[in-house]
Amino acid sequence: MDLNLKDKIALITGASKGLGYATALQLAREGCKVVINGRDEERVKSAAEKISRDADSQVIGLAGDASLPGMPEKLAQQTVDAFGGLDILITNTGGPKPGSIDSLDEAAWQSGIDLCLMAHVRLIKAALPYLRKSSAPSILTVTSVSVKQPIQNLLISNSVRAATVGLTKSLALELGREGIRVNSILPGWTETERVGELMSARAKANNSNVEEEAKRQAAEIPFGRMGQPSEFANAAVFLVSPAASYINGVMLQVDGGSYKGTL
Repeated sequence: MDLNLKDKIALITGASKGLGYATALQLAREGCKVVINGRDEERVKSAAEKISRDADSQVIGLAGDASLPGMPEKLAQQTVDAFGGLDILITNTGGPKPGSIDSLDEAAWQSGIDLCLMAHVRLIKAALPYLRKSSAPSILTVTSVSVKQPIQNLLISNSVRAATVGLTKSLALELGREGIRVNSILPGWTETERVGELMSARAKANNSNVEEEAKRQAAEIPFGRMGQPSEFANAAVFLVSPAASYINGVMLQVDGGSYKGTL
């Protein structure tokens, strides 16, 4: 299937590693011009160069913390300055601090809100003037399956990402009239650095090791394994592509069937 992505322009935050990196690579392989963002300048520049080599496509790396006010506008403007427009926005951020209601202070909550809600809001607001000029505009927020099935010890993530799902669905209704599609992917347990950190924290708390914790978590997934970033990326690239032109307001689980509900 031709996804009709050749020469489309995409901005992806949180893309120097993990799910964002895998998605940027796949978009570049489909012929997109891609701008990736990450906090660490050296890492994001290196990631952009590697994607460009592997996909033989134009890729630019921009460093900056997307959760800070002002940075989303800068990223959107730099993307347009580099490539002349913007067709696809993928808002992907890291995870907030884990913990319980007793262990998390107000500063941790505010940081989580900025990271997992306001970064999406600010990025979308900054990108909209340019997306409105696109012939195939698409927005994808990256949230978590935890919005449907809370994950133990991830109280802030469970709470704040649910607000981003509300934002996504609301904008799908609001912006659909302008032909702008807005969807979200709810990834489950996937082999990324973030999940590795969570397994390390569990191992410390349970006096076990990372391998044991990862095996225990994988056993709860019908496939008996965690996902690969490329499996997430394949779904993401289809959703943002013109081939998915009538898909709007969808919260797609990419979790190997681990979510146990029916709705």
